Amino acid sequence: LPPPIDDGACNHLIGMKIPSIDLLATDGSTVNLSFKSNKVVIYCYPMTGQTGVPLPQNWDEIPGARGCTPQTCSYRDHHSELSNLGVDIFGLSAQTTEYQQEMANRFHLPFLVLSDAKFEFCEAMRLPTFKVEQMRLIKRVTMIVEDGIIKNVHYPVFPSDSDALWVLNCLSAH
Repeated sequence: LPPPIDDGACNHLIGMKIPSIDLLATDGSTVNLSFKSNKVVIYCYPMTGQTGVPLPQNWDEIPGARGCTPQTCSYRDHHSELSNLGVDIFGLSAQTTEYQQEMANRFHLPFLVLSDAKFEFCEAMRLPTFKVEQMRLIKRVTMIVEDGIIKNVHYPVFPSDSDALWVLNCLSAH
């Protein structure tokens, strides 16, 4: 897989305040990340595949596109360690809540995934995106947030399944 390059598209994030935007979650609730007072990890990803539905053409050739499932499963597998550190985990993509619910159920996720299908959060944060087959997708980026302020950013994330360990290392160092 071609590794993504750091194009500087997330250099502005450290120190930013999380905007007050309501996002629909996979459990049907609405989550406003700006109201979270504890440590929060927000991992943004392009899209997960669905069983029996082909990925976009040439998906594997897009740097950083492939790997949403391994990234999500890594957060699932490290969930108890992160929870023991007092961290809430949220996945975030531009996919619809219904699409995300199927994935959350299939992978038995112990955390919520948030839909930014209208790109409100993405645009407020100026997150990097890309287009493929008429779809606009969010590039893979992870933010560690404390008291509503971004403290650490992982971008570009590669390989994707190393992301949860990066978060654990960051939090353990502090």
